[in-house]
Amino acid sequence: MKRMDNSSSPAVLPSCTYSEDFKRFLLPIVYSAVFIIGLPLNFAVILQIWSKRRALSRNNIYMLNLAAADFLYVCSLPLLIYNYASWDYWPFGDFSCRLVRFQFYSNLHGSIFFLTCISFQRYLGICHPLAQWPRKGGRRLAWVVCAGVWLTVALLVAPTFEFAATGVQRNRTVCYDLSVPERSAQYFPYGLALTCLGFVLPFLVIVGLYCSMARVLCRPAEARGVAAEEKKSKAVRMIVIVVLVFAISFLPFHITKTSYLLVRTIPTAPCELRNLLAVVYKSTRPFASMNSVLDPILFYFTQHKFRRGTRSLLLKITTLKRQDIKQ
Repeated sequence: MKRMDNSSSPAVLPSCTYSEDFKRFLLPIVYSAVFIIGLPLNFAVILQIWSKRRALSRNNIYMLNLAAADFLYVCSLPLLIYNYASWDYWPFGDFSCRLVRFQFYSNLHGSIFFLTCISFQRYLGICHPLAQWPRKGGRRLAWVVCAGVWLTVALLVAPTFEFAATGVQRNRTVCYDLSVPERSAQYFPYGLALTCLGFVLPFLVIVGLYCSMARVLCRPAEARGVAAEEKKSKAVRMIVIVVLVFAISFLPFHITKTSYLLVRTIPTAPCELRNLLAVVYKSTRPFASMNSVLDPILFYFTQHKFRRGTRSLLLKITTLKRQDIKQ
């Protein structure tokens, strides 16, 4: 699909034809896979944690909120699947366009913040295992932190409702992801601030926490202490999966998004460069949604009770199927 982009006013930025045929194939396939896998996975995580709600750990409270954010986002994917499979045609109205974009960025930055909370909780268990953390008061504090995360994310992403909107291209209604082309220059400082506050800052915090944990985990077993030694394998699994989430979903997306935002504001940028960065950025965008699949995997591999419960459920299902076949 060829798209004419007037990313600012014609007097400031010349028009440029974008080649976006790849979106019709790549985005529906990836979004469909995320929807099919992510919907049941996150629903299972929510049910599993909620069934133990009277004795939730602080870590599971953060995981519950993370799964809720992922589940809400995954529920919006059918609209995007239809949109991109129909050559960017958006028949669902302007409010739905703004809401879907709001859900995407809320999930993206909410996931980052909740992963930061989970990492901090694991840091306390590894680096300060003997600290006295009141169980009941600690759970209450975790819920307060989660409420603060939701509020912070809502405030950070709220301008999406202002910038994202529908428009008309080649007599077809489309839903702009970042902003309408004429507001590219206005969107740039907000997009940069969102990246810094919603990604760079928590990313640096996570790096600092993991460096501190690595120093403790690399000590001889007798120097770490029994409590830290028992939590080592769980911490290592969590570190590996969180790094994987950032490497696949968050880091490439924010690098390409920032590059694309920057080039959109440069009047002298060659059309070929703008087109290239647009393709690269929009190719990483669907993979940013893959955190909705990777997050439940984080829960699965760091929660022994959940793995055991899942195995028991699968065993029961297999047994029932065998009985049905015999009958």
